[in-house]
Amino acid sequence: MQLTKEDALRAYARMMNTLDTSHIESHLAEDFHYASQWVFEEMTSGREYMEYIVPKLRTISDAGARVYAELAWDESRGAARAEPCVVMAQDQKDNLVATVLAKVDDGRITRIDMCKIPSPKEMRRTGEYP
Repeated sequence: MQLTKEDALRAYARMMNTLDTSHIESHLAEDFHYASQWVFEEMTSGREYMEYIVPKLRTISDAGARVYAELAWDESRGAARAEPCVVMAQDQKDNLVATVLAKVDDGRITRIDMCKIPSPKEMRRTGEYP
């Protein structure tokens, strides 16, 4: 079965909701890129991303903090051209802080972008927290 953008985002949301990287690691392309509007440097490999995300998830867990990753739809270009995304929240499900976008090529996740713009408040939420 070919990994779709929706599958990729579901795997990312599952990773964030469980704080377990095993949900996404095997789906990353060799030339995977990660960018965040809050981080200066773009990461340019799956290995580099894993070296970043594993301790970040451990810190969240150790702090007893709660993150919520909900599947959503970006309809900013109209409902007919809607794209799946993930909206991130901290501490409470309605404290939305970021929108996560993904690209998939040849069944692998090639890129994840964590964004303030487009705003997570503008996305159509689904109530699904994988």
